[in-house]
Amino acid sequence: MSEITVTLPDGSALSVPAGSSVEDVAYEIGPGLGEDTVAGVLDGELVDAATTVSDGATVEIVTEQSDEYRQVLRHTAAHVFAQALQRQYPEAKLAIGPPTDDGFYYDISGVDLGEDDLDAIEAEMEEIVAEDYDLRRVERDREEAFEIYDDNPFKRDILTDEAAGEDPVSFYVQDGWQDLCQGPHVSSTGEIGAVALLQISNAYWRGEEDNESLTRVYGTAFETESQLETFLERRQEAKERDHRKIGREMDLFSVPDHSPGCVHFHPAGMTIRRELESYIREKNAELGYEEVWTPELNKAELWKPTGHYEAFKEEGEMFAWEQDDTEYGLKPMNCANHAHVYGDERHSYRDLPLKYAEFGTCYRNEQSGELSGMLRVRGFTQDDGHAFVREDQLEAELLQHVRVIEDIYDTFGFEVNYVLETKGDNAIGSDEIWETATDALRNALETEGLSYEVDAGEAAFYGPKIGVNAIDALGREWTVGTVQVDFNIPERLDLAYVGEDNEQHRPVTIHRALLGTFERFMGVLIEHFKGNFPLWLAPEQVRLLPISDDQIEYAEEVAAELAADDFRVTVEDRDMTVGRKIRAGHDDRVPYMLIVGSDEEEAGTVSVRDRQEREINDVALETFREHLQREREEKSENPYFVPMQKHQ
Repeated sequence: MSEITVTLPDGSALSVPAGSSVEDVAYEIGPGLGEDTVAGVLDGELVDAATTVSDGATVEIVTEQSDEYRQVLRHTAAHVFAQALQRQYPEAKLAIGPPTDDGFYYDISGVDLGEDDLDAIEAEMEEIVAEDYDLRRVERDREEAFEIYDDNPFKRDILTDEAAGEDPVSFYVQDGWQDLCQGPHVSSTGEIGAVALLQISNAYWRGEEDNESLTRVYGTAFETESQLETFLERRQEAKERDHRKIGREMDLFSVPDHSPGCVHFHPAGMTIRRELESYIREKNAELGYEEVWTPELNKAELWKPTGHYEAFKEEGEMFAWEQDDTEYGLKPMNCANHAHVYGDERHSYRDLPLKYAEFGTCYRNEQSGELSGMLRVRGFTQDDGHAFVREDQLEAELLQHVRVIEDIYDTFGFEVNYVLETKGDNAIGSDEIWETATDALRNALETEGLSYEVDAGEAAFYGPKIGVNAIDALGREWTVGTVQVDFNIPERLDLAYVGEDNEQHRPVTIHRALLGTFERFMGVLIEHFKGNFPLWLAPEQVRLLPISDDQIEYAEEVAAELAADDFRVTVEDRDMTVGRKIRAGHDDRVPYMLIVGSDEEEAGTVSVRDRQEREINDVALETFREHLQREREEKSENPYFVPMQKHQ
């Protein structure tokens, strides 16, 4: 075949000579693009510019202006780190060093590194960048590659596994130093504008706890110093917002060693959780859900017909054990139990939709190295729900769910990215039902006028999904809620209803979690608000600050009046100056402080100080109470006292 045809990002076809590389394709498009080519995206995979394209491939050219360019730059920065490391520690053995969303990491062995060692390695990296070494792709035969890595079991493992059957294999060389790698990379180390090493952690080879423990060094790279400075400032702000740090400061939760990956909610944290539960119960009622409860412990047989057992067992994510010749497990999801509730009775078309909601606790055996506070756990409680609907009800139901989700995330002040996840290689069921399900989700988003991204091939095996990604105060994106359409599990579990024609029909299942899990959502909320929760969520909503002990009794009377209206109120009766009491209230992130002295006691008023340090004196208690009621009812995002009238 002398000519092949490739598809460009705009959908147009281009004929190129057989054996052409990504760079050759770029030159066919135009000489300027050819000169600017850094790498390519070939059938969705980021590749070196020298990679050969095949007939029918989809090709995108990566230049310095492309979104993928920074990923290529950071991959090169990982090599710069590895070279700098081996200059100072020749005995270091390299494992893998991929780019990440925020930078790169490299896993290493054979050297004992601490945080104090990073500055010297970073300085060495800067010298390598300043020398502007060319990066060359070199092919070596497998035998030579094995000889090069005679004492490196990790690279030999890669040659045996990922690079199995490849001969020759590719290396990248800079200043005589080399690393086994598929690329892509920028053309020289000098293209890196700024680098920084960030931290050290532990990792296991290939993420398996039974494998050798490695040292993982994290770093980042940018085109310019100013971009790096902005990143480091945001990173410092992220540290200050870390939910684990704030959780300790506010005594919200703990994850003790005796319960790895399982959150203990302390009284203050449980207050927040209960408020979230109450709010979601309101939304469930709005959507027509009835609440159920199903147990965590089930026979493993429950999950086999749906395919969940095989999926979770293969990945080692299910807690399961044998007892009396029967396999049991802790439920990894709620849908099979809810399907049982539906299937326990006969249903008519008039009964549908039937909707079951549960704050259902589930367990998944996440790797210990991946656990992270509330954000990555083993035990979690979903605000889960399953709607069993007729197909003619599907689009209206989805639209209603999307509208409620919009309202929920607006209440918390989140911007939202919606992601439509479509059929993947592991999908079960016919193309027809997948198309119907995907179209229904797409129509709900478009009817509501919501922009969305399509994540092709990333849906669960049983149906397409809308992923709800919340964007927090630092611009970080968190996957939280979901809405999925499922024609397959009702078929596998033999769920049915009697139609108007008196025949048996399959319902369609809508899987949905409005917040996702309480653990993860609370972790995101803590970081989003930096612990400064809105009034309705704050564990302590009002603190009374008596100027002296003489006003403690009056402060307690005021607190009792507000508590009678179900506000969470305390009295600061420690022996401190008013200034110290105010600072303590601010540090404790209390939305409102009420200062009461002899003048306030005599007039029956309070001085109101909000979290933004605005203060209004001589306020009638009833005026303040009405404001609190209004702010709580409206679920206002920020405490802000603007009295309707001041006490005269």
